[in-house]
Amino acid sequence: MLMPLAPASTLAARFPAELATVLSAHGASQAIIESEVTAMADVALARTSNRSIVGTMNEFSFLAEGHREYLETSDLVTLSMRLADTPCSPIKYNSPARLLKVLSDAGR
Repeated sequence: MLMPLAPASTLAARFPAELATVLSAHGASQAIIESEVTAMADVALARTSNRSIVGTMNEFSFLAEGHREYLETSDLVTLSMRLADTPCSPIKYNSPARLLKVLSDAGR
């Protein structure tokens, strides 16, 4: 999910609302959105030394730039939706969008 970093001091406070917007755009139910936002009540930010995570984040940054140029948009929700279709090795080469659909379908 993409969102503006600035002002960085309010990132953790702004993140749940931004996530709710993207989940809604994916068609997630209100129950799933509320569950995810509630689970984010306590936030801790930390550095990672896990090279796999850093590599995945770098790859998503590269893909976001490519999608931005190809789609000729800077809309972060649109770009987040496009990135969510990207298969990822940490989730067994599934995509976040596909897994969200599975979760949504299971909750029905």
